[in-house]
Amino acid sequence: MDTRHAVVTGGAGFVGSHLCDRLLAEGWHVECIDSLVTGTGTNLAEASGHDRFRFREGDVARALDVEGPVDWVFHLASLASPRDYLAHPVETLEVGALGTLNCLRLAEAKGAGLFLTSTSEVYGDPQVHPQPETYWGNVNPIGPRSVYDESKRFAEAAVMAYRRTRGVPVRIVRIFNTYGPRMRHEDGRAVPTFIHQALRGEAITVHGDGKQTRSLCYVDDLIEGIWRMVGADITGPVNLGSTDEITIADLAELIRSLVGSASPVAYEDRMVDDPEMRRPDIRSAGELLGWAPRVPLRDGLARTIAWMRGSMPATAAAAEQPDG
Repeated sequence: MDTRHAVVTGGAGFVGSHLCDRLLAEGWHVECIDSLVTGTGTNLAEASGHDRFRFREGDVARALDVEGPVDWVFHLASLASPRDYLAHPVETLEVGALGTLNCLRLAEAKGAGLFLTSTSEVYGDPQVHPQPETYWGNVNPIGPRSVYDESKRFAEAAVMAYRRTRGVPVRIVRIFNTYGPRMRHEDGRAVPTFIHQALRGEAITVHGDGKQTRSLCYVDDLIEGIWRMVGADITGPVNLGSTDEITIADLAELIRSLVGSASPVAYEDRMVDDPEMRRPDIRSAGELLGWAPRVPLRDGLARTIAWMRGSMPATAAAAEQPDG
């Protein structure tokens, strides 16, 4: 079989870099395009050792031009952390809207497919639980989180329009909360924030009363789901995520225990439009892809803690060491 060629936008990010590694392991040629606003070259240490890998710094919201053949464009470029999209709202809208259109134009020009990594945030603060792909969501279009939520909803609409009217093959997955190695310490999401605070002995900050729930999927399981979706003749959207639901307060206590930290838990004001519940209905992924997450939460967190402990900044690592 001929070697396939992929373009991965946002490929230096957390999920994107793991996808680059998987595509390379499967024998693909991979061109990674990333603005490095939230991605980092260190995430590409493994990929950079392959002669079938090429990195290019660029903003997909501005332009997207690729030489040579392309079989699939994987559009992962996004400011997915609340800390990032609240700090960069216009850029979040641009990469979700203009970036998606640029990716679709490239796919159409190359006769390639477009793979969109959408998000559970399209469901907003859901009134249906768990959330199936048929649920249209409960999203505040003018709230502070809307720049991310609506950019992804626009992206899904754009992808489907290109499929219906221009014949571009597309795949859409809706990613629920994912964690694992290569998340930034300052990412702002619960898992890396709690681990970082616990490693430093700082107070673990929980928003609200901590009773809101999330379902956490280890990154290796997510990548397996994406890989299976590539080979399936399915447009989607298909939910990918864990069905094991945990409150944020319990997550903080679990991470504190796994780290072996004496950090106190501190409660802060709840973020605006923060979803009360988050758990996917993954029956479609099971029936269509034969996929289900396999890594238990405790095991995945232990792996993530080990990675974050080894990648702590020098000043933070020094703060973790006991006196004497």
